[in-house]
Amino acid sequence: MTLQPWQKHSWQQLQDYITQDRVPQALLISGDKGLGKVQLATQFANSLLCINPTKDAVNCGCCTSCHLLKAHTHPDLIKISPEEVGKNITINQIRQLVSLLSLKPQFDRYRVVILHPAEQLNNASANAFLKYLEEPTERTILILVTDSASRLPATILSRCQKLSISKPDKLTTINWLRNLNPKLTGTEAEVLHQLSLGSPFEAHHYDITNMISTRNDCFNAWLDIAQRSQHPIVIAENWNKLTDAPLLFWITTWVVDMIRCKHQAPTKLLYNPDLQKSLSSLVKSTNIKEIYKLYDLILNCRLKIDTQINKQSMFEEILITWLEISKGNV
Repeated sequence: MTLQPWQKHSWQQLQDYITQDRVPQALLISGDKGLGKVQLATQFANSLLCINPTKDAVNCGCCTSCHLLKAHTHPDLIKISPEEVGKNITINQIRQLVSLLSLKPQFDRYRVVILHPAEQLNNASANAFLKYLEEPTERTILILVTDSASRLPATILSRCQKLSISKPDKLTTINWLRNLNPKLTGTEAEVLHQLSLGSPFEAHHYDITNMISTRNDCFNAWLDIAQRSQHPIVIAENWNKLTDAPLLFWITTWVVDMIRCKHQAPTKLLYNPDLQKSLSSLVKSTNIKEIYKLYDLILNCRLKIDTQINKQSMFEEILITWLEISKGNV
């Protein structure tokens, strides 16, 4: 296992559970997206299932269990996730899980269930899962992984030991990114850190998918609308096709940074430090009260983003509002 710098403390706690023989029957691993929570959960499961773990509770990699784990065929490792991306974990999935857990583990060690993302349990599946938590079967370890522990019912939270993964400091993330990609400049790494809200794996994903270039293209379209050189409807249609880009978050950061530039905030406080010159120019030609109104609109859109909202219509509303409040003299 290759531990990342910010994971070492958390892994030590997981090791202690094993070496001190106090493995919790239900463990909740929580923290922001992009910190490697599933990686830690999987390594913990591997160590629990290994027949000959090392004295510091790392799986040996050579035993029958480890070979099965490498082949993703270990019968005592069960992973539960939504059947479709963005959907809930259903009650049928939990019923099937409970039925399976009524049988004894096939090996002499533990049986481990990794449930991720745990916040995707709906009311019915959460209640069914809670019933099992109240009367768990022997040698079964439940690992719940979540980006949003607050969305889980208090009754489930109260029955779990908790491991919270913290974000690394900015310098650690920037150095880590530049070690992975020596071609990254310090400014580029800082932008990746800011846009990922300090989540290293998310920042690395942005890097390998060239997300900064996509963001720059979208920001140039934002400028074009202010300059009246492109139409909001056309831009909204193009943006709606960028399904992998966190566009609403980017728009939010541009507006927040405009407000911060208006109040002469230092560069280090901006989400987009590389865009400071353009953002400062935009805010000079825009009424600050109107920017706050645009910000309120965006916040309302963010509240609806996980619903059945028509995203192209949402972008149209935001961009038309931006057209109306910008002065066209950027």
